[in-house]
Amino acid sequence: MNSVLESLGTRLARYLSMPRPMRSLAPSPSAQILRDTLQTGDVLLVEGHTRFSSAIKYLTQSTWSHSALFVGDYLPHNETNASHCLIESDTTQGVRSIGVEAFKDLNVRICRPIGLTEAERKQVAEYAISRIGDQYDLSHVFDLVRYLLPTPPVTQRFRRRMLALGSGDPTRAICSSLVAQAFESIRYPILPIIEENSVESGACHGCVEEVLHVRHYSLYTPRDFDVSPYFEVIKPALPQNFDFHRLHWAEGDEEGGDGVEAVRRVVI
Repeated sequence: MNSVLESLGTRLARYLSMPRPMRSLAPSPSAQILRDTLQTGDVLLVEGHTRFSSAIKYLTQSTWSHSALFVGDYLPHNETNASHCLIESDTTQGVRSIGVEAFKDLNVRICRPIGLTEAERKQVAEYAISRIGDQYDLSHVFDLVRYLLPTPPVTQRFRRRMLALGSGDPTRAICSSLVAQAFESIRYPILPIIEENSVESGACHGCVEEVLHVRHYSLYTPRDFDVSPYFEVIKPALPQNFDFHRLHWAEGDEEGGDGVEAVRRVVI
């Protein structure tokens, strides 16, 4: 029975992973610019164009449907992965290493953890690398069926829980859960549950102490790294020393082909 469910889950996952024709309004950075901008420990958020992506973006009310962790040169390289520098969890392929070229023509954003030492960045990277080869349990067909509806009829309060459905096995990693576990390995906060306790002492009356509680890794979504106060947002498509005065606007063209004003960007 389990082999039948595994086979059905594999077919369903492939169907859901097929790209759909969709156009993003945001410009995509070149692979070289993206590679030069990324630092070890950075989280790369991606606006995907698959059926998976549509459901995740709806459930999280976010632009981002996928996340990957940049590990840079900490990843051992060989002839087959010479350009690889990111670790991601793919539903059909499992946890694997990839290069920045995998996200060509997609809208991306970099979320950079603040205050990490090089040793801590290395620990986060090595944790993700150690998970390469882990697979998603495709026999959990119900977990895949929920993505067939790009806008499932689920109320706001249950959307995050819907994404967290699964076997609960930490070796069955999905996307942001893997990245969250990597940061949990060094006790770095993403969106912890904060409890406020009153502190009464001779030196401080009416003070409040914040106690952080770890949120379960299965509850994290790509959006959480974007809204976390502990990650800096980096936009790789924004040129260094950007000066809007240097933009070259088209003359005599009231509107562009998409109903927006036309502008030509000169990259130096």
